[in-house]
Amino acid sequence: MKSRQLHMIALGSAIGTGLFLGSAESINYAGPAVLVTFLIVGVVVYLLMRMLGEMAVANPVSGSFAAYAREYISPRAGFIVGWNWWYTTIVVGMIELTAMGTFLDFWFPDIPHWVTALVTLVIVLIINAARVSIFAEAEYWLSLIKVLALVAMIILGFVLVLMPSSDAGFHNLTIHGGFFPMGATGVVFSLVAVTFTFGGIMSVGTAAGEAENPEQTIPRAINSIIWRILVFYIGGMSVILLLAPWDEQGASESPFVRVLTFVGIDGAAHLLNLVIMAAVASVCNTMTYSGARMLRDLSRNGQAPSYFAHTTQKGLPLRALLFNGALMGSVVLLNYFFEGKIFTILLAVVVGSELITWAAVNFAHLNFRKRGYSSSFTAPLYPVANYVCAAYFVLVIVLMAMLPDYRVGLAAMSVWAVILFTVASLSRSAGETPDTTG
Repeated sequence: MKSRQLHMIALGSAIGTGLFLGSAESINYAGPAVLVTFLIVGVVVYLLMRMLGEMAVANPVSGSFAAYAREYISPRAGFIVGWNWWYTTIVVGMIELTAMGTFLDFWFPDIPHWVTALVTLVIVLIINAARVSIFAEAEYWLSLIKVLALVAMIILGFVLVLMPSSDAGFHNLTIHGGFFPMGATGVVFSLVAVTFTFGGIMSVGTAAGEAENPEQTIPRAINSIIWRILVFYIGGMSVILLLAPWDEQGASESPFVRVLTFVGIDGAAHLLNLVIMAAVASVCNTMTYSGARMLRDLSRNGQAPSYFAHTTQKGLPLRALLFNGALMGSVVLLNYFFEGKIFTILLAVVVGSELITWAAVNFAHLNFRKRGYSSSFTAPLYPVANYVCAAYFVLVIVLMAMLPDYRVGLAAMSVWAVILFTVASLSRSAGETPDTTG
């Protein structure tokens, strides 16, 4: 994977369903103050990515979080984290496949979501079944398209704001209940939904093992995160809030498309919806890639059936890829039987699994530094940043217990964690000793 490809994948991994569709829920929780929420979560994510980057430069492996948890926490932790990230990629892939139908409703509301999910899955599997270079090139262009489109949307939005005859403007931040219409409570509660928005950003870690010159490409990719947060998240949300009243958002449609339609730019809304669908396909593509590599890594370390360790002559983990694709494909049936009810449930489930991954990166890095390791790409504010991130994880878990829409996610995370811990303990007691050299 070339430097430009890894950089663009890192850039584009932040732009997907979480931003284009899930952000509507965040706005409904906090109103204009959601900008504060994005800033808070953005700081936490940046600190975590710098921790991951420091370990990735020192030890660039495609197993990423699992490899670091295995080496710097314990083999059992590596088992739990590896399988959890694998699980995350499957669920996120299912979310993206479901979201594709939601966005296609903009033009063809009569097409069943299960049909859209099936067609998208087949296309993604074909791309991933090719060489890594083909996947990387496809993802490069998909990411480039959505990055350029989002930047254009932000620029267009601010132009409209500055037009004297426009109803858009900074007054939209205050006239509908003020900047904090839900008070500080709204900002706190919106943390959970915003956490999902940032979820895909960690996937760049699993590409580190197949990157050229990782000591150069990884720092460049991760350092771009700070301005990605400012431009894509803060800039994108600002445009939505400035162009139209925040309290007219609909959770079943993209707020980006809605505001363009609201201000009368139908042509741009159609074009942006097409770009959003490309963005959804891009995230699904990346999750499929990342999940196959994680399953292969688990197999190579004795923590998954050896069947999945096999790769083709070109290094493609085809067996792992097809197995993951079959599991993702179950969402086709779910959309067939429960159309319109799947997205919210899957979103709640994936927030919990993301927290496990983030916590693993945080504590693996803490032990990494305690043992005297470091790299040329040092994470800032150690160990204060690690403890701040840990406190954030606890806060989000408490909020998930308080919010009815996310209790199913908390329950799923708890059950999943218990299953993983139990299986990991049984594997160890049975005398299995995973290889921790990779």
